[in-house]
Amino acid sequence: MRDRTRPTAGLAARLADTIGPLRRALLRSARAADDLPDIPDAQVEVLRILITGHRRTERTPSEIASHLRLARPTVSNLLGQMVRAGLVQRAAPDTDDKRRAPVVPTERAVELLTRFDAASEAVLRRALTDFTASELSSLESSLDLLDKLSDSLVERLE
Repeated sequence: MRDRTRPTAGLAARLADTIGPLRRALLRSARAADDLPDIPDAQVEVLRILITGHRRTERTPSEIASHLRLARPTVSNLLGQMVRAGLVQRAAPDTDDKRRAPVVPTERAVELLTRFDAASEAVLRRALTDFTASELSSLESSLDLLDKLSDSLVERLE
C-alpha cells in the first residue's frame, strides 16, 4: 500500500505538465479577449511588484532583482526594455548609478495590467460555465492546495 503522504512522480509530472500550459492558455485568451499587447511574462511579474491594486509603488532595480531572484544585469536589461515600451520610467536618481535609481510604472502600465486582470477573470468565468457543480467545488477546494504548493516552492528558494 502506497503512503499517501509521499508525493508520487506521476503527480509531480502531471502538475508540471498542467500548470505551464494552463498559464499560457490563460495569457493568450486574456490578450485575445481585450486585444492586449503581448507583454512578456517577466515584464508582467515586474509590473505586479510595482502595482498593488491600482496603486503604483517605486522600487530600485536591486529590490526588483532580489524579489524576483534574478541577477541585477538581467533586471537592468528587462527594465530597459520596459522603459522603451513605455511601461516604466526611471524616477530621479539620488546618484548617477542606475542601479539605485528607482523605477515606477507608467499610467499605461497600470491601465494594461488592470485590463489584463479583468480580461483574465472574464475568460475564466466563461470557461468555468463548462464545469458541473461538483467539478467547480473540487476546483475551488484545490486552490488552497495550489497556494500551499506555491508557498512551499518559494520557501525552498530561501
